[in-house]
Amino acid sequence: MTLADTTPAPGTNAHTGGDETNLAMKIIFTVLVLLAAWGVSIYTWGVPGLYIPALATVPFMYLLLVTIAKG
Repeated sequence: MTLADTTPAPGTNAHTGGDETNLAMKIIFTVLVLLAAWGVSIYTWGVPGLYIPALATVPFMYLLLVTIAKG
């Protein structure tokens, strides 16, 4: 066994397992922050805080579905 076999590759972290894990952690963190912000808006403004952010995402979801359908 050499030193090259025991050291992690550049750009990777021995504890997280590499770039894919870091990307997954960033995505999960982003989703959790967005859900927390949505929860704060519901707490602050009540029912409008629940449905207005959902209505605001309709155009994005429509474009996403069209993009998926086109292939």
